[in-house]
Amino acid sequence: MSGSAPGGGRPQASDADRERLVALLREHYALGQLELDELDRRVGLVLGARHIDEAAAAVADLPPLATPPAAGSAEPRPVKRRRGHAEAAKPAAGWIPTGERFRDPTTRTVMQVWIDPADHSRHYIPEPDA
Repeated sequence: MSGSAPGGGRPQASDADRERLVALLREHYALGQLELDELDRRVGLVLGARHIDEAAAAVADLPPLATPPAAGSAEPRPVKRRRGHAEAAKPAAGWIPTGERFRDPTTRTVMQVWIDPADHSRHYIPEPDA
């Protein structure tokens, strides 16, 4: 998980965040969606980023990758569309905080909104008690 600066500052990019984003860039390169010089430029941005939002900016404009078929499957299955958002206990590596907040009407918990740049899905994380 990414750490965040004291006082609620921007989350720091962890090694796991960087590795995930570099792997995503390599997949796009392998699919022919990036040229080698563009891959190198974006990897440099990810590796040099101090904060997760800076690192994730290197993949933010890339299209979501298709989900591979299940192992042992004879025919590829159509990719099911996710609802596009989900609740989680904590942000996963690579997710970007949006600054959006809302109060869950059922639990009354204040939720932070995070975006996964890999598939542009929204995730809701309970805001830590201040």
